[in-house]
Amino acid sequence: MTVRVPAKVNLQLGVGPIRDDGYHDLVNVFHAVSLFDMVTAEPARRLEVRVQAAPHSRVAIDGVPTGEDNLAAKAARLVADRLGVDPHVTLRIRKAIPVAGGMAGGSADAAAALVACARLWDDRERPVLTRDDLMEIGADLGSDVPFAVLGGTAVGVGRGERLTPALTRGTFHWVFATADGGLSTPAVYGECDRLRQEAGQPAACPAVAAELMTALATGDAKGLGAALSNDLQPAALSLRPSLRRTLDAGRDLGAIGALVSGSGPTCAFLAETGEDAADLADALDGAGVARQIVRASGPVPGATLI
Repeated sequence: MTVRVPAKVNLQLGVGPIRDDGYHDLVNVFHAVSLFDMVTAEPARRLEVRVQAAPHSRVAIDGVPTGEDNLAAKAARLVADRLGVDPHVTLRIRKAIPVAGGMAGGSADAAAALVACARLWDDRERPVLTRDDLMEIGADLGSDVPFAVLGGTAVGVGRGERLTPALTRGTFHWVFATADGGLSTPAVYGECDRLRQEAGQPAACPAVAAELMTALATGDAKGLGAALSNDLQPAALSLRPSLRRTLDAGRDLGAIGALVSGSGPTCAFLAETGEDAADLADALDGAGVARQIVRASGPVPGATLI
């Protein structure tokens, strides 16, 4: 079973106070884009993970675990437990989503493994796990996993795992600038907390931006670009100051919206049209401000059997 699963960009990432369970309260507007990993599940004698970079992707996979720590392997075990089978499967992951780039590549692979293994191990004597079931299972793996199953555009609250699909019209055109090396998500959240404490700015409970939702519902790319926000961006820039140069370059070269994607270090730029995105990608590539420049569009479906 082979599943295609998209990357995400956070159109709004509002970070609230730390909860009793150690997570932050979030408002997270997820948007799935056409940059895909592929995960194939095959019967095997034991659980095994194999990872390779997709052709022409230039994704660095050295830091991707291939043992029990891989989120896709954990996903396979959870599906096996739910269905009462042994987790004997080889998961072949072909990556085009940047690793540790703030685009939820590991969570995407986990979502793909949930869908692939559920279909691989299901038979007529067992109930088929629904997409809602898989999203529930995925929430145990991480806040981004349920959205990678769902796809499209959605608002996540709590720690991001409670999702409501968002009305979105039209297609939005993106350019992503990847960086050498990743940023640790816990480190970025920790830096966000430190910067707020240093500035004497206690975290407020976040709320969905009305102007963002209006732009999505009307297909207004310029309105969306103006409404993009990420409370983790100051922390990402603090830990990786070179990202400021990348963001400035994108804005100067015509992006109608720019922000660090999630916890970074990938930078996301919104263009008004597909042609504008192509021109922006070429200009950014020539500016030499990123490891790689890739184009994508959204929204797209979540984890899908092919």
